[in-house]
Amino acid sequence: MRIAMIGSGYVGLVSGACFAQFGHDVVCIDKDSEKIARLHKGEIPIYEPGLDKMVADNVKAGRLDFTTSLAVADADAVFIAVGTPTRRGDGHADLTYVYAAAAELANAISGYTVVVTKSTVPVGTGREVARIIRETQPSAQFDVASNPEFLREGAAIEDFMKPDRVVIGVESTRAREVMAAIYRPLNLIQTPMVFTNIETAEVTKYAGNAFLATKITFINEIADLCERVGADVHDVARGIGLDGRIGRKFLHPGPGFGGSCFPKDTLALAYTAREVNAPQTIVEQVIEVNNGRKKRMARKVIDFCGGSVAGLTIGVLGLTFKPNTDDMRDAPSLDIVPALQAAGAKIVAFDPEGMTEAAKLLKNITFAKTAYEAAFEADALVVITEWHEFRGLDPRRIKQVMRQPRIIDLRNIFNPEEMRGLGFAYEGVGRPRPRT
Repeated sequence: MRIAMIGSGYVGLVSGACFAQFGHDVVCIDKDSEKIARLHKGEIPIYEPGLDKMVADNVKAGRLDFTTSLAVADADAVFIAVGTPTRRGDGHADLTYVYAAAAELANAISGYTVVVTKSTVPVGTGREVARIIRETQPSAQFDVASNPEFLREGAAIEDFMKPDRVVIGVESTRAREVMAAIYRPLNLIQTPMVFTNIETAEVTKYAGNAFLATKITFINEIADLCERVGADVHDVARGIGLDGRIGRKFLHPGPGFGGSCFPKDTLALAYTAREVNAPQTIVEQVIEVNNGRKKRMARKVIDFCGGSVAGLTIGVLGLTFKPNTDDMRDAPSLDIVPALQAAGAKIVAFDPEGMTEAAKLLKNITFAKTAYEAAFEADALVVITEWHEFRGLDPRRIKQVMRQPRIIDLRNIFNPEEMRGLGFAYEGVGRPRPRT
């Protein structure tokens, strides 16, 4: 099959490379000429494990190419994978880029084409894309489909190549056949294929992300309860997660969710639902609780340091919203670090991949070259992102270089008893404090 991917950002580039890996001929399109030039030189503009090799292999095989031109004329399917950020002022998803892509490709397609929304979009977007194409080019032969992505940053290739399911909203036999042919390699390994209508596919994406965000927020509130009554949230999470009706995933307490999906998708779902008089009150509460939690984490650090961090050096481990990505969008560090600075702390931070992006968003902080350098002469060390390499740090070495051996572990990557046994003042999330 011949596939055009409009948008070469995270979703577009990963999806395009994976479709090429399936054996399809793929062209990734982007108006950012610098990005396309970098891709032609083999430079990947985002950090995603394994993506550089997959792109290189498929470019070499002649199945993957990049261009700034709207090269969709011969495509069997055109995927729209442009950004849908939160619109300023009202919380809705900004569909400007989606609708602009639809208008531009209307005159560029030739012959029958399936136009697929891959971007995360509110219900009703697919119908509007079809209207725009039909109005722009009445003679265009096309169908619109919805094919939401369910990619986790840091594990996107595995998620695409071995997904739990593929959801496809499509309403003609011809379009269904095209989409089935595109995903044939997954069908051969018996991946569940959920064929439904366009609106259902659009709602499914938002419902999935909202449910996962709710699980995170739920266990974070349970963690607060555990801290006050002497319970251990990890044992609670295990105790409820082993129930097959609940499941163990997304029951890890921390400083709140961030990233490119959950914050904007929960907002968009809440606003869309209110417009059609079907308010999602649980989701609205999740948004409020999560926003408040990120702000409270700075207070947690300050309280642990005796009520003031004025004049103290705080080492920070991890800045990105999660490990295995350089994505800083809505990362908890963007709330925690400025609040600590406002309280008078000096920040020295280390992140394995995110410091270039963090430097654009966080000012007046010192970036360390290693985790141990971030801990050097620190009065306290705060773990914000649970990078795997942090789990392997030598606590004794950390203690040797710190001015005061205090750790505030917002991801619970260390063992409390071990750390306290080594002489650290240690505070986790949702874990029992030592009895006095």
